[in-house]
Amino acid sequence: MRFLITEEGFDPAVHRRALQNVEAGGYCAFEGWVRITHLGKMVVYLVYESYPSLALKQGEEVVRQAMEKFTILDARAIHRTGRLLPGELAVWIGVTAAHRSDAFEACRYLIDTIKTTVPIWKHEFYSDGTEVWVDPTDCRCASGEKTKA
Repeated sequence: MRFLITEEGFDPAVHRRALQNVEAGGYCAFEGWVRITHLGKMVVYLVYESYPSLALKQGEEVVRQAMEKFTILDARAIHRTGRLLPGELAVWIGVTAAHRSDAFEACRYLIDTIKTTVPIWKHEFYSDGTEVWVDPTDCRCASGEKTKA
């Protein structure tokens, strides 16, 4: 499997080693961590929820599409679910390719596409007692626009 969902923490180095290939001249990774502030509020924790069977199927499809769309050797993605605290690793993506530009492009495609198409939902809880479901289609990062949060 190239796409995993887990409630447990994991070591990205283990998964990076699984991607090592003597044909690879480039490796690109993305790590998404839970941040302490969002929308100008202090994040106490968040909960990622998923529909596991559909999320795994869709996640595998996104990785398969990246393998076809880009000139890469391999790609893997892991997404946490459950309760996470600020600073914890929530998402890891790794891509190997003969050339770095292909690895960079595929990695960006994977994080943006996973965020907007795989059924994993983020529920944030703030220090002021409020909470919000975060809209994954409001992915300003995909357009290059910077967020203020």
